[in-house]
Amino acid sequence: MSRTIAVIGGTGPAGMGLALRWARAGETVVIGSRDATRAEQAAEKIRQRVGAQAKVSGAENSAACAANDLLVLTVPFEGAAALLKQLKTAIRSGSVLIDATVPLAASVGGRASRTLGVWQGSAAQQTAELVPKGVSVVAAFQNVSADVLNGDEDVDCDVIVCSDDPNAAQITMDLAVKIPRVRAIDGGKLENARIIEQITALLIGLNIRHKGHGGVRITGLPESAYKTGMDSP
Repeated sequence: MSRTIAVIGGTGPAGMGLALRWARAGETVVIGSRDATRAEQAAEKIRQRVGAQAKVSGAENSAACAANDLLVLTVPFEGAAALLKQLKTAIRSGSVLIDATVPLAASVGGRASRTLGVWQGSAAQQTAELVPKGVSVVAAFQNVSADVLNGDEDVDCDVIVCSDDPNAAQITMDLAVKIPRVRAIDGGKLENARIIEQITALLIGLNIRHKGHGGVRITGLPESAYKTGMDSP
């Protein structure tokens, strides 16, 4: 059974892009924001693009967390820790939280093409320390261009999914392949998120240098390693 997807901090480019893609795929999406009015305005923009049939709404972040157990964190890294602390009482035990954030130096005045050191090892591992007990954290979607997500073309990118919870990883992979042309790959434990986050910084540098919107494709693995939209029920 399909679960409602709550995109926390969903009014930014990454959150809007993911929400748009999932709404197009027929998923039910709640866009979260610090401001409920702003969240509903963002939902209306998606409805205008997808059509009246789009199952998308807006809510204040804590309300979105309290009402749903499939959460996607898309806020800039520098605000993630404070937001998670604020939302701790609202996030339900048993929830799956997909962390798409990247600790980019640009977010604190540095260069976008490098990542900041995070004491826990990665943004996703920091998130795992901050969420309530019983919440499964997954790292995914860091390498997908927000510009591409917000466009109309298929997304030419693999999504590498890292988590210590195999069930949460599977849920995330199922969600990833709702986006046309995306393949999902199990990237192993959550500690591998630090590598995925660093790839994002590399991609930003490449995109700036070559004026593009590059993603990543992993080649040479057995066919069974790749989950695609064709595999979804």
